[in-house]
Amino acid sequence: MISQLIQPEIKDLLEKRQFAELKEALLEWTPADIADLFLIMEQNERALLFRLLPKELAADVFEYFEFDTQMELIKSLGHEEVAAVLNEMSPDDRTALFEEMPSSVVKQMIAILSPDERKIAQRLLGYPENSVGRLMTPDYLAIKADWTVEQTLDYIRENGKDSETLNIIYVVDDKGKLIDDIKIREFLLSPLDKKVSDLMDENFAYLGVNDDQEMAIEVFKKYDRIALPVIDLAGVLVGIVTIDDILDVVEEETTEDIQKIAAVQTFDEAYSEISVVKMIKKRAGWLSILFLSEMLTTTAMGFFEHEISKAVVLALFIPLIISSGGNSGSQAATLVVRALSLGDVKLKDWFFVLRREIITGLMLGAVLASIGFLRISLWQAVGDVYGQNWFLIALTVGCSLVGVVTWGTLMGSMLPLVMKKLGFDPATSSAPFVATLVDVTGVVIYFTVALLVLGDLLK
Repeated sequence: MISQLIQPEIKDLLEKRQFAELKEALLEWTPADIADLFLIMEQNERALLFRLLPKELAADVFEYFEFDTQMELIKSLGHEEVAAVLNEMSPDDRTALFEEMPSSVVKQMIAILSPDERKIAQRLLGYPENSVGRLMTPDYLAIKADWTVEQTLDYIRENGKDSETLNIIYVVDDKGKLIDDIKIREFLLSPLDKKVSDLMDENFAYLGVNDDQEMAIEVFKKYDRIALPVIDLAGVLVGIVTIDDILDVVEEETTEDIQKIAAVQTFDEAYSEISVVKMIKKRAGWLSILFLSEMLTTTAMGFFEHEISKAVVLALFIPLIISSGGNSGSQAATLVVRALSLGDVKLKDWFFVLRREIITGLMLGAVLASIGFLRISLWQAVGDVYGQNWFLIALTVGCSLVGVVTWGTLMGSMLPLVMKKLGFDPATSSAPFVATLVDVTGVVIYFTVALLVLGDLLK
């Protein structure tokens, strides 16, 4: 991140119209730092500053901007300037930009591309949404098995500038089918007359062009690669996906899961950029559903109105009981959702999860029950708060806590698995949703235990 102390110097060069000095200064910066500079400049200065950059550097800087900043620049630049930037952009980053645009605008943007880039853009956009095909770039190096190391190195020198990465070189047959991938160091450390086929082990990982992007994350994690080849249904190498694009997907998927866990519809914009009206729309739906669900808690309490009137002291512990169940359920739901996301737990492991969470719930319930029993005992010893039946009340609270916490833990752990089995996102079983469900059942468990323990006192 650049220091904002640099900004006055740049602004001074802008005001004095010393464009040559300004351009020279910016050429020494990285694209990421120039992008940071743009964000702290005045809006009317950004286009002027952007026009000073060489087209290749301008395209690199443009790729670092958020969508709103990109659109702002597109609107302020001329037709030819926009075309130059779009043609120089990496195909995968350009596809990501087009995905956010309205279809009518995308058509206009594609129309100003060069014939070669237009063909690439249309092909990438033709793949299903959220597929690996939308992430890949066709900028890679592919060689033949009968080449020598010397031929390969000459080819890399001649064509490597346009490749997304040079860490991995791909080997294809005469039909373009992927048959191996080889690390660049193998070529650098091998004799020049050695054949590529002698370096091959035909052991390689790959992605399918129609594979889901979430699945690609798991493949990258499994094989610890910075890039993976992408093949079509016939096995032909059509592109590569690099780790920077996968990290963007990871961030997006994690953000969506966190928002769903919090019972919020996923945002299409950053929190700092979304309008208050949109924020309300995204949150009001779930809050309304949760509010209506909580009404069931009131209904459940209505069934035990007589018992409450006989022992008003029971009402004091209702928030304690239902919040403990809701909290345990929220914990379990969050842990299981994350475990499913990481692949640590599968649907087939449901019984393992069930058994573990029952034991966990009972133990956690016992801990809270002990604390609750001790609290009632101390208050009774200090001020005779709960009367002569204090022990039965403490026993009721303790047993209820064990039951409610165990039930909450069980519901929180099983609901994400049920959602996944039904084909829904497990994160939809949000913590607030689980807590609300447990609130209703918690009241029932509490007063059922109270009837069993207190017996005649509630008649």
